[in-house]
Amino acid sequence: MESTEFLVVGCGPAGGTAAREAARSGVSTVVLERDAVVGAKRVCAAGLRPGFCETFDLPRSIVHLDPPRLTLSTMRKTYAFTLGPAHTTTREELDGTISGFAQAEGADIRTSALFRSLERDRDGVVVEYADTKAGARKKIRAKSVFLAQGSTARLDDVDPAFRFPEWRDGIITCIQYRVYPKTPAIDAAYETLEMHYYRSPLSGETIIAWMFPKRDHLSIGLGMGPKINGAALRAELDWFLPRVQARLFPGVGYTVREEGNLLYGGQPRPGIASDRVMVGGTAAGLVDATTGEGIYEAAMTGRYAASAVHAGKRDVRDPAPAYERATKHAFYKRLRHRAKLMSFLERKPDRFDVLFRQLEGTPRFADLLQHDRNDYTRRQWLYLYAQAARFGLRAAFA
Repeated sequence: MESTEFLVVGCGPAGGTAAREAARSGVSTVVLERDAVVGAKRVCAAGLRPGFCETFDLPRSIVHLDPPRLTLSTMRKTYAFTLGPAHTTTREELDGTISGFAQAEGADIRTSALFRSLERDRDGVVVEYADTKAGARKKIRAKSVFLAQGSTARLDDVDPAFRFPEWRDGIITCIQYRVYPKTPAIDAAYETLEMHYYRSPLSGETIIAWMFPKRDHLSIGLGMGPKINGAALRAELDWFLPRVQARLFPGVGYTVREEGNLLYGGQPRPGIASDRVMVGGTAAGLVDATTGEGIYEAAMTGRYAASAVHAGKRDVRDPAPAYERATKHAFYKRLRHRAKLMSFLERKPDRFDVLFRQLEGTPRFADLLQHDRNDYTRRQWLYLYAQAARFGLRAAFA
């Protein structure tokens, strides 16, 4: 049977980063990617946090724009904030670039390779996959496996350690239009990342919507909690889009490319490591429930997986426990708090205004929330707790 040291399933930011950094460290690596072209079917606003390219050694050429401003909008008001600045790109460019670097380091990237199952034997982990180009089932044995298939990952039957009944509760149905105006939108459109939070007048459900500018188009989309059919989801976006057009490109004709998929916006998966198998990125539920973003977290889990596999190769130990410790230490408290916060806000949408008004009025508070919690000083923690108490008190009367 064919064998490798490290097998990665999925070539998004998590899988691509894991493959690149593992191969660079001398670990033989194979990646199974279900799509024919890496990144081509990813529905994502593709916003990157400040410094992302430097953190992961990526070229600035993938960045479309550097919007210095973020707005958070409700039905009542729009609140504005200054960013680092952030960056925008597309998943084709981001995932494709990382994949190309992984290949350059020696990783074997196999497209049209659909993961089917895994089982363990005394020599490692045997993964079965479908080669959809050849129309054949194949198997490969690896010493370690990293599962990074995104929000569509179905892990309940892969390993009991990964079962998570609440996973379905966190699924968000998303639709996005890539809007190509025939003439440029107003200047402000290319300098701002927009997030919108409101109760839908069509369905009554809470909507998270966005507008992220790119070089030649605007990514305009939304997500909502229930799993609904395409026609109803499209109706929601068709209600939202004219309101964006009226502000940013009034009276301008445009063409549209439609994209749709599932995202995740609940609690992180409790178990993400089991006997030489690790789960990363969105498949691990590492998504900020308040914004729907998880690219940075995904890429970092790829880094942690590669580091654990490299260390395990040296001393012949299972890398999964070290990977799980690093990932949970870095992200779990923050993401669990964000998921609880989102549920709290959704119960009474007026609370969004309370929070956004406080963030706009206290720039230090807004700035700290953009940083990793592990970087906070004791004084900063005390300040954040005070701000949280202030918000809780005001929200109770909203």
